[in-house]
Amino acid sequence: MPDSVLSDTPLWQPDADDISASRLHEFQKLAESKAGRVFVDYPDLHRWSWEHNEEFWPLLCEYADVKVSSWGDRVVADPDKMPGARWFPDAKMNFAENLLRRRDDAVAIIFRGEDQVRQELTFGQLYDAVSQVAQGLRDEGVTVGDRVAGFMPNIPEAIIAMLATTSIGAVWSSCSPDFGVKGVMDRFGQIEPKVLFTANGYYYNGKPHDSLARIEEITSQMKGLKRIVVVPYTEKNPGLNGLKQGTLWGHFVSKYGQKEINFEQLPFNHPVYIMYSSGTTGLPKCIVHGAGGSLLKHLSEHQLHCNVRPLTKLFYFTTCGWMMWNWLVTGLASEATLVLYDGSPFYPDGNAMFDLADEVGVEIFGTSAKFIDACNKGGIHPMKTHDLSNVQSILSTGSPLLPESFDYVYEKVKSDIPLSSMSGGTDLLGSFAGGNPTRPVWRGEITSLLMGMATDVFDDEGNALRGDKGELVCHRSFPSMPIEFWNDPGDKKYRAAYFEMFDNIWRHGDYCEITEHDGMIIYGRSDAVLNPGGVRIGTAEIYRQVEIMPEIIEGLVIGQQWEGDVRVVLFVRLAEGVQLDDDLQARIRKQVKDNATPRHVPARIVPVADIPRTISGKIVELAVRDVVHGREVKNKDALANPEALELFKDRPELQT
Repeated sequence: MPDSVLSDTPLWQPDADDISASRLHEFQKLAESKAGRVFVDYPDLHRWSWEHNEEFWPLLCEYADVKVSSWGDRVVADPDKMPGARWFPDAKMNFAENLLRRRDDAVAIIFRGEDQVRQELTFGQLYDAVSQVAQGLRDEGVTVGDRVAGFMPNIPEAIIAMLATTSIGAVWSSCSPDFGVKGVMDRFGQIEPKVLFTANGYYYNGKPHDSLARIEEITSQMKGLKRIVVVPYTEKNPGLNGLKQGTLWGHFVSKYGQKEINFEQLPFNHPVYIMYSSGTTGLPKCIVHGAGGSLLKHLSEHQLHCNVRPLTKLFYFTTCGWMMWNWLVTGLASEATLVLYDGSPFYPDGNAMFDLADEVGVEIFGTSAKFIDACNKGGIHPMKTHDLSNVQSILSTGSPLLPESFDYVYEKVKSDIPLSSMSGGTDLLGSFAGGNPTRPVWRGEITSLLMGMATDVFDDEGNALRGDKGELVCHRSFPSMPIEFWNDPGDKKYRAAYFEMFDNIWRHGDYCEITEHDGMIIYGRSDAVLNPGGVRIGTAEIYRQVEIMPEIIEGLVIGQQWEGDVRVVLFVRLAEGVQLDDDLQARIRKQVKDNATPRHVPARIVPVADIPRTISGKIVELAVRDVVHGREVKNKDALANPEALELFKDRPELQT
């Protein structure tokens, strides 16, 4: 990392009152009494949490008041096996019961859609709504282990359906309603849900979009489906003539009254979610997560790292197809008030999410790195236009947060709060590195490694690195590791995904560095790392330089095989009216050379009208690399804009 990226002073520093008032500090005191020692600083506490993980995770359960019907005698079976370790193998619990612990008149969910309609549910109303849907599911014959799917906007009914599903021991899986037919079938077709929840449509960019035509096509191909429950969202009385198994939400629940929920008591590792990889190399992998592990990971992140308390207004801009939706919903287990938004974050303009934050008093504001970058480039200046006095922290994930985005937040959004960049993934349903209310925020760095996670950086030979780049690994088991991949005999796909490079060590696939501040910098996916002249270069190092230039909206970098080596190719999407002339090319190369290294300088710079990305919003470097080299992209349905791949085919700029 060049010196120009780093700074001598932190962007934010907690004071003594901030630290002593944090839940992490509160937990540290509990851990000190448990361990019979004083932790000198956070790295000391963190090391204890993974070296003594058989003490840490039970202590977290105590601190967060995890509800179980029995614990059993064992904390973990086969602790040294990855995969294979089984946390709390004798415990019995229910995931939904932990999220529905409160039943009073305090507000559990605040929802506002793009159409400006606002809705609130109390904890008591949420419980009663879940009870009704759970009764309906049982009457449809849904039982322990059955799958229930959601093809839903980010509306309260999606949460209600998930909680009802998991309360009876069935398994929930969801994707957002902007998926195409094949994209949905590639996912739900593998798991064969018994019931599908959907809405008649959704709003985006000021327009209603119909979902029922796609639902008809999807469900005509789906095996084992017994019922389709449709939420009227963009219309009050949508017609369901094309859905022979269809019923409106109101009809589905109308015959059921308020009733105590019979929470099925199930093993700690009973499946709760099926999530999906979003790669373009084949069918999405179906990642099965367990109830207990998912709950503990989220409780740790929410309470210790994000300072979530009862009735904290917790917002994350997400769809039901991104793991951050699952992460957000578990906030109910900490008795947080969830703030939901559905629609475009830039409708009617770039102030929409900040308007929402002021309107409902959001305290924890979660979004993506791309959103922050877009606000910066769009000239959005909330310090001048908004109050944001309730906001206590800003969270960012989805891709590496540019150092310039750190500057933007502190200069133009809010200066007196921690900015918590987070890095993890669907694979663990959480993060390896993220925020920390007791530690300073440094420009361009994720603040700290997270509690309970034996996170490290290894070179190719398996040696630990500090201050140098390598592979992100985790060398001890943790509760939120996937139970399995769906339909994966002998765990072959599971092992291949994480454990082929290092024996018994989780290799995550990120190229990164642990800093002198015990934070982390992510340089991109290690399978997309460039290797010109045998020197490894993370793609994020180039993005950091080119995307701060006002002429460039965004870039995509690949390594092209050329004359027995690899040359760096940079594709750029230019701002309106900008031409890629010789002067701009020279300025791009100078920007990269001066602020990274000469090896980072692209050999070719190529303009494109669009950049392909997955439905969850991630750019697809590997798919573009395949197109440039004339290889087939097998799963274009994972892309939001597959037509964009054609822009990279047979480019004359890359033939010489």
